Formats: sequence, structure tokens, C-alpha cells
Amino acid sequence: MKKTGLISVEHNPGDPPIETDTDWAAVEALTDEQIEAGVRDDPDAAPIGFFNMPGFHRIPNVKRLREKLGMTQEAFASTYRIPVGTLRDWEQGRKIPDAPARAYLTVIAHDPEAVAKALGQAA
Repeated sequence: MKKTGLISVEHNPGDPPIETDTDWAAVEALTDEQIEAGVRDDPDAAPIGFFNMPGFHRIPNVKRLREKLGMTQEAFASTYRIPVGTLRDWEQGRKIPDAPARAYLTVIAHDPEAVAKALGQAA
């Protein structure tokens, strides 16, 4: 049998993570700006452009946005007038935000204080 240099690993759901030398804490700590800078500095790491294809939409990471703002699900939902059940569905991947919701989440990510202020004044 010819060796190809590929390694095959069987890993089933529920199995403990496979041990590697990866410093996952450092990976999780990377900001979007650091990731983008790394891609710019390494031409081999350039994105494939998969999400630029027709029919594919970039989906905001709602949980990451909420945690970045330091809010609980209840506080985020109340502040931005999103039903808490909808927020949970988005965060847990049971549902995907539609186009208006994606636009709204993008606006929240860009200027959360302005959105909260505008909604606080609206009645």
C-alpha cells in the first residue's frame, strides 16, 4: 500500500479532544483584527472566498457579540428588543437570523450604545 503522508484519525462525538500542541487559549484570545492581519501577512492563509459566492450570507456570531458587550442573554434581548427565545435560537444554531436581523446585528456590533440609546428613547 502506497503511503500518502496523510494521517487518519477516528474521533466520535463525545470523545475527549485529541491532544495537540495547539495553545487554544491563545487562539480564542485572538481579535478579528489580529486574524485579519495574519491573513494579510501570509498569502497561503488567504480566505477561499466561499462566503462571497451568491446565495451565501455571512451570519453574525450573536453569542460572541453579546459576550463582547458583557451582557446576559436577558439583558441583551431586553436592551435591543429581541425576544430572548429568538436570541437563544440564534446562539445555539437552531435558527439563523434573516436578512433584516443580520443587518440589525451588524448595526449593534458597530455602535451598541447608539442603538441602545435610540431604542431607549423610542416609545
